[in-house]
Amino acid sequence: MGSQKVLCFNSKLAKNKPENIVNRDTTCPFCDTEKLTNVIDRKGSIIWLENKYPTLKDTYQTIIIETDQCHSELSEYKQTHLRDLFRFTFEKWFEMQNSGKYKSVILYKNHGPLSGGTIRHPHMQIVGLNKMDYKNKIRMEHFNGETIDQDGKVSLIISDTPLVGFTELNVKMDENDHINEIEQMSKYIQTCTHFLLNHIRCNSYNLFFYKIDEHIYVKIMPRFVTSPLFLGYSIPQMSDHKNDIIKKMKKLYFRN
Repeated sequence: MGSQKVLCFNSKLAKNKPENIVNRDTTCPFCDTEKLTNVIDRKGSIIWLENKYPTLKDTYQTIIIETDQCHSELSEYKQTHLRDLFRFTFEKWFEMQNSGKYKSVILYKNHGPLSGGTIRHPHMQIVGLNKMDYKNKIRMEHFNGETIDQDGKVSLIISDTPLVGFTELNVKMDENDHINEIEQMSKYIQTCTHFLLNHIRCNSYNLFFYKIDEHIYVKIMPRFVTSPLFLGYSIPQMSDHKNDIIKKMKKLYFRN
């Protein structure tokens, strides 16, 4: 039997989910840690727990609460917390992948009103897919492009062939050295989120993580209203300001 191609969304369960990414009057469910249920593990203010509203059928949905600072954001974290967060998150992602329980395991982050998220409090999600291999839908050309900066075995790349469109940034890391290189990967991710929020005039982004062969890839994607060309025809567009973006990022973050 082939891999499942479509996930089924539980609309009835979704109606009960709290939402405060737009409506700030809604109480944040991640702030009152004493009332959190099904906590799996924690490290300081970083908490791994089961998703209370598992709206995707044939999956196991978990959440990484990144910090106890509800109105903070990844681009603002101190380096020590950033390093601890990604080491912890990768450990849990690999733990689920290596368990043999799932066909594949996805790790991603939503931030902002156009990201598809519902809760403002900084968090990521690790989801085990029972019958679907996400890698079947991935083409390696979506990670290729011009290198903006490189440190050891970690590279920051701007996409030549974006998955959805416009300014997509990728971080590539050798999976075998992830313990040693994860701090540099996290710095590149933080740099990208800071750049998108402060220099691209966007208030939303997604992070998507991929384990492919011997590498880890992270796609940092700014979110705007999705192009109708992509929705109707799967035709992505690339910004004609790509070279300007490369020059600006090098000047702002990578001066030698």
